[in-house]
Amino acid sequence: MRDLWRWLRPGHLGTEAELATFRTLHSASRTAPELREGLTTESAERAVRHLRDLLGVPAVALTDTVSMLAWDGRFGHHERDTAALAANVCESGNTVVRDRKDFSCADAGCGLRQVVVSPLVVEDRVVGTLQAFTSSASAALVRAADEVARWVSGNLELAELDASRTRLMEAEVRALRAQISPHFIYNSLTAIASFVRTDPERARELLLEFADFTRYSFSRHGEYTTLAEELRSIERYLVLEKARFGDRLQVTLRVAQEVLPVAVPFLCLQPLVENAVRHGLERKPGTGRVTIIAADQGGECLISVEDDGVGEDPEKVRRALAGDASVDSVGLGNVDARLRTAFGDDYGLVVETGPGAGTKVTVRVPKFAAGVHP
Repeated sequence: MRDLWRWLRPGHLGTEAELATFRTLHSASRTAPELREGLTTESAERAVRHLRDLLGVPAVALTDTVSMLAWDGRFGHHERDTAALAANVCESGNTVVRDRKDFSCADAGCGLRQVVVSPLVVEDRVVGTLQAFTSSASAALVRAADEVARWVSGNLELAELDASRTRLMEAEVRALRAQISPHFIYNSLTAIASFVRTDPERARELLLEFADFTRYSFSRHGEYTTLAEELRSIERYLVLEKARFGDRLQVTLRVAQEVLPVAVPFLCLQPLVENAVRHGLERKPGTGRVTIIAADQGGECLISVEDDGVGEDPEKVRRALAGDASVDSVGLGNVDARLRTAFGDDYGLVVETGPGAGTKVTVRVPKFAAGVHP
């Protein structure tokens, strides 16, 4: 950006108007990331200087509905007036201009004579104010303050959407945890108990695998994890299932090293593997195989979970993906929804199945996506 600014000095860009436009866009771009964190003391303190640059006034304040969050500029003794100035605007929701009778000052050298107070609105709620202090509030400044306040409000609404999305994702993960089969937990502990007398060392190893599996599945975790972490949990799950099934359960795992760091939604693959075992192989006589492949496909990672089990009615799968709670599946609709939320509708689950034909579930995820990181 510093090199770009040197290039954009007078004589290079052409006109002062073009330079002014650049300065405005530059200040706006510096402010937006701070506001996307929501209206807090920390974000306001980082954003307020850039807002003052946008408005070109001696001082700017940001408040919530009851107190000042940040001040930038001269004559800081007027910080004490910001809460009272915000009160009426938070109630009315309208931009107003106040003068010295509303923020008296005994300092003869103070250059602040008027202030434009504009509401910050999120989802029809006034959440705070933008206050532009000046010597004389022109009609142009009033319009500018109102527009900047609208722009700030837009970014705060995006921050609220981000927060709502995070809360929704957390709720979906909690719901998914609740669907982890109690039968799996009971069967795992039963299998471990069966080795206690005959093979104590094996029982100890399985107990450690079970502890690590449950710690990962039920711990507080971020929205995303790496493919490597998700696969590690799946390996623990399969070790425990093999202790129960013995040679009846065969596993093939092929993973390209290049895709191990790829970010994926937390617990997005484990339910697919549990469905393969529980619905595909548990009801199949004889040996069954689960094949897990993660391949590098340029800008994307292609993951498939396939079993050669009894298969499923495609209509039942369609209902599960649509979120039909009456369908007995481990979170297919939950996983599909979270993938689409994270990466877009092009990245939902693709399920190929039929009675007696086994099941293959395919997941595509981009290697890099904005806002997605473990």
